[in-house]
Amino acid sequence: MPPRKRTRPTLGFLCCFSSSEPPEINLKDSVPLQLLEFSAPMPPEEELHARFSELVDELDLTDKNREAMFALPAEKKWQIYCSKKKEQEDPNKLATSWPDYYIDRINSMAAALEKPTSQTFDESPFRFVTRFIELDGLTCLLNFLKSMDYETSESRIHTSIIGCIKALMNNSQGRAHVLAHPQSINTISQSLRQDNIKTKVAVLEILGAVCLVPDGHKKVLQAMVHYQKYAAERTRFQSLLNELDRSTGHYRDEVNLKTAIMSFINAVLNAGVGEDSLEFRLHLRYEFLMLGIQPVIEKLRAHDNATLDRHLDFFEIVRNEDELELAKRFDITHVDTKSAGQMFELIKKKLSNTDAYTHLLSILQHCLQMPYKRGAGSIQQWQLLDRILQQIVLQDEKGENPDVSPLDNFNKETGSTDDLYVSSRKVKELSVIDGRRAQNCVILLSKLKMSNEEIKRAILEMDEREELAKDMLEQLLKFVPEKSDIDLLEEHKYELERMARADRFLFEMSRIDHYQQRLQSLFFKKKFAERLAEIKPKVEAILCASREVMRSKRLTQVLEVVLAFGNFMNKGQRGNAYGFKVSSLNKIIDTKSSIDRNITMLHYLIMIFEKNYPDILNIQQDLATVPEAAKVNLAELEKEVFVIRSGLKALEAELRYQQSRACDRGDKFVPVVSDFITVASFSFSELEELLAEAKDKFSKSLKHFGEEEGCMQPDEFFGIFDIFLQSFSEARHDLENMQRRKEEEERRMRMEAMLKDQREREKRAKKSTGGSVSEEVGEFDDLVSALRSGEVFDKDSKLKRNRKRSVNQLVDGGGRERPVTKVNY
Repeated sequence: MPPRKRTRPTLGFLCCFSSSEPPEINLKDSVPLQLLEFSAPMPPEEELHARFSELVDELDLTDKNREAMFALPAEKKWQIYCSKKKEQEDPNKLATSWPDYYIDRINSMAAALEKPTSQTFDESPFRFVTRFIELDGLTCLLNFLKSMDYETSESRIHTSIIGCIKALMNNSQGRAHVLAHPQSINTISQSLRQDNIKTKVAVLEILGAVCLVPDGHKKVLQAMVHYQKYAAERTRFQSLLNELDRSTGHYRDEVNLKTAIMSFINAVLNAGVGEDSLEFRLHLRYEFLMLGIQPVIEKLRAHDNATLDRHLDFFEIVRNEDELELAKRFDITHVDTKSAGQMFELIKKKLSNTDAYTHLLSILQHCLQMPYKRGAGSIQQWQLLDRILQQIVLQDEKGENPDVSPLDNFNKETGSTDDLYVSSRKVKELSVIDGRRAQNCVILLSKLKMSNEEIKRAILEMDEREELAKDMLEQLLKFVPEKSDIDLLEEHKYELERMARADRFLFEMSRIDHYQQRLQSLFFKKKFAERLAEIKPKVEAILCASREVMRSKRLTQVLEVVLAFGNFMNKGQRGNAYGFKVSSLNKIIDTKSSIDRNITMLHYLIMIFEKNYPDILNIQQDLATVPEAAKVNLAELEKEVFVIRSGLKALEAELRYQQSRACDRGDKFVPVVSDFITVASFSFSELEELLAEAKDKFSKSLKHFGEEEGCMQPDEFFGIFDIFLQSFSEARHDLENMQRRKEEEERRMRMEAMLKDQREREKRAKKSTGGSVSEEVGEFDDLVSALRSGEVFDKDSKLKRNRKRSVNQLVDGGGRERPVTKVNY
């Protein structure tokens, strides 16, 4: 077989990987395969398959090329394997075939700035990339990009380093590593600031391709926001539009750069969330239109380049489609987004005779009062309003904004509303309360959103209007005025207007008679039903579980069989027992087979039950409440009941006190609490009776199983049965899995025999075929090539989004209708 001619030179790890040639699999560069001498005889077929599989895995091939490799005859496979192994053992190449060498070279370049040499990267890509990642080679590359001086940044070294990252992304493992790195895409974007056109093109191709991979689109948007700050751009994408409009005087370089920019713009507009969201595409495209992209596109037509024109056409086609879709929402043919008058009339028409119309008027009225003078920072407030509206339009059902220009940034400039409020207060406030306590009190009051008078009224009325939530009451109890606080506040009671918010609140609450006792009574009243609802199921669980274990015939049968097995296994002096301790039940789980250590006595018992006593397998139906009872500690339960009993007594004592004093106007403590105690006392009596019955049944269940009363708590006693039931279920599951694996193994063996027979027949029928296998180019490069040519945006492309919209939705709904869930400040 004549040696295959190379159509291009070997690409090195420090070279920019890009080619429009069909993918190939490089087997050997210089030595014809038929001239190789085998150093060892060909091993048996099974061993050859194992070795060859390992080699193919190292090559990190696509599925199609893997199939092609495995379809080769056995002699060809052994030939390829020997050539690769001989190559790897070459002493002249061994030192430079591992990432350690390249990382050291890059580090030395950072110090000495020597020109990198090209080395073959695709000799063993899978192992190379794995080792490169383990040595943190990506961080080495990124640090190099960050630390370059001006001369290096404008040299071919810079382009080669970008090519290294691009080559790394050609491997699936390497690409995932690059995307997972928190700063990789941001650092790559910084290279757009250089004047070297080849570097810019390489960066734009990487960013554009990243837009097309899962979870890559938002990372690119984040990188462009990062670049805006890094390059001190006035607005995002400003530098790209400047480059798109700038003439370099070199036709070839200029067309390559402008093509790369337009392909990137199309990718960032139409990939990711832009595939399905009309709102996002209109939003982001408007950003480019405001930067003046339309007249620039008209100028670019003069280059008369087919590839560039393809990207320009796609930009305008999609723009026309989106504008037509927007117009359909208003039952017109075109929306002039340059005309404020037409847009206002459309909004007015859409909202007329709707509940939203009054809010539109409110928005316009407040816009009339917005600052409009030049300077004085007024533009920032308009920008803030613009950004809020953008987020409302763009946010999805979860309230998340697919764009990455947060409001927190156009707040750092203007200051938050709280800061403006604080700075506007000129009068010095009086505060005598501890600073930290006062701050926490103010935070609580801001959550309550009630005035001091409203809080006072709610407490006196025992919150008949349900304005104070339980958690707020619990927090208010932490800010009860102490005697020292009251004494200090009394000294300044004539300076009420100067008091800070926390001080005034504590002062006014201290004027309420028995303020702390009232809060505690109100909190107990609100929590009573909840506490009762928490305790009652626990009591019922003990009661029901005690009945279940005594009444279950299936449990009795299980214990009889376990006893019989125990007597059989312990025949002799320890045999012929009449019973066993409940605590010994779960020892059958630890008793394992001497033949198979995965089989326990419980597994064997279940097999006996399945064969002779199948009804026992439904034992869990008899003991349905046992798992819940196993969670209940009786001592803790009685403690919870005691807390409720004490709370009721304290409430009764406070009622007697309030009945003994003159009632203030609006004070409803006595009537409200009197009614509550009548109902609560009855409910609590029922609970106490239920608890007494549960304790009695539990004592009887202990005696039923031969245990002494008081020796076990419910959680311990029922926990034994709960563990048994869980183990019982797991053991049944194990047996089912064993049976399934046995059947699958038998089926696999039958299939292997059939496949082996089929392969033997095919092998005898198949003629030996020659020919070379082509070299594989990385799939990321394929994506870059498709992006560069514009093929990725073809109608038949996998990324062509589905933009079908229902006519009824356009006419009736007037666009996307969904609630605004949040605005991130």
